[in-house]
Amino acid sequence: MERTFVMVKPDGVQRGLVGEIISRFEAKGLKLAAARIEALPAERVVEQYSEHMEKPFFQGLKAYIMSGPCFLMAWEGKDAVAVVRRMVGATNPAEAAPGSIRGDFGLDIGRNVIHASDSRESAARELGIHFAPGELVEYSRIDEPVIYE
Repeated sequence: MERTFVMVKPDGVQRGLVGEIISRFEAKGLKLAAARIEALPAERVVEQYSEHMEKPFFQGLKAYIMSGPCFLMAWEGKDAVAVVRRMVGATNPAEAAPGSIRGDFGLDIGRNVIHASDSRESAARELGIHFAPGELVEYSRIDEPVIYE
């Protein structure tokens, strides 16, 4: 099984979308391994978005992510990174497919509701930024035998 990092951004939290987002991932068959609501400190925002630090939009992104609480999650399942990315949709909500989280709930690229790791390497790095190893819970869902071959 693979794990991935997902964060409901401040606009998603403020709009009350956390429950809907969790429901979509659970209905898909993914397993929640950790979750927490938190106002992110500057150091972790910088570490999270380090690849964007030199880009002109970084300061606005940083201010936005720190503008309110975020809901941090670790999800687990077969090909979890790719499955979650498809469910989240394109970064620009105007280009995101209907039925995806961004396609259904986003209108603006700067307020696109959710972040999800884009690769196994990013997932490992981002999970390490936001969760200590002991915070990731190991368990079996009762429905795993009907989800997986």
